[in-house]
Amino acid sequence: MFFTGLDIGSTITKIVIKNETEICSTVIRPTGAEHRRLAHKIMEEALKGANLSFDKIDYIVATGYGRINVPFADIQVTEITCHMRGVNWLFPGVKTIIDIGGQDSKGIKVENGKLVNFVMNDKCAAGTGRFLEVISEVLGVKLEDIGEISLRSTNPADISSICTVFAEQEALLRLSEGTSIEDILAGILKANASRIYSMVRKIKIEKEVAITGGGAKNIGFWKALEEKIGFPVVVPPEPLITGALGAALIAAEKAGKMSAEELKENRKKRKLEAVTFFDGESTRGQMA
Repeated sequence: MFFTGLDIGSTITKIVIKNETEICSTVIRPTGAEHRRLAHKIMEEALKGANLSFDKIDYIVATGYGRINVPFADIQVTEITCHMRGVNWLFPGVKTIIDIGGQDSKGIKVENGKLVNFVMNDKCAAGTGRFLEVISEVLGVKLEDIGEISLRSTNPADISSICTVFAEQEALLRLSEGTSIEDILAGILKANASRIYSMVRKIKIEKEVAITGGGAKNIGFWKALEEKIGFPVVVPPEPLITGALGAALIAAEKAGKMSAEELKENRKKRKLEAVTFFDGESTRGQMA
């Protein structure tokens, strides 16, 4: 049996195909404006990677920001639940999950493999991937290099604001004062970690702590967070796919409750068809 989890995030889309025991295929791509077309394309790519045809997939769960735009999904599940399930499969002992996404950040509390509480910052770019994108543009460094560069700091700058607009101005001010880029980045990541810590401690941070999302790829950030919370964190081998993995695990659970005949009927009613309503020719035909 095969199951799929598709996570359409605000900036990155991820898909996982797995069987009863292991992950068979994963694909990670930027999220564009046309979610339905992207869902179709990334599904085809994942099927190719797993050497499967679409009719071999028993159940599909969509999650994330664009989950309602996956026409071939069997159900939609919130990303918080999916992240929790994915992390719990990878690290059964985790009690606190900190997810740093492109447009929001979340703290998730887990007890005995169950979601018990969460907190989210989705009103401000501070503490998100977008915040670091802005800073990388201002300082002229690659986003993926920010963490490593920050670790070379010997005297992290004092960054008083992590509002995206004010932090940008403050970074430029520190540059004009002669502060090194290493120290500026270290100061920004330290301030960022402090904000995330203040948010997540509302649900009580307990060992073991896992970091997921794009922020988990920034070693400078999670090192700063470790310093703030006082103990090490764990990072998944690929921190971007935990939501899609959790969705695939839920798909397996749903399929396990269905009979062979029900699964067969479920596969038959699903179609993987290219979306055409975004095409210019199709639109003109409808308007004529």
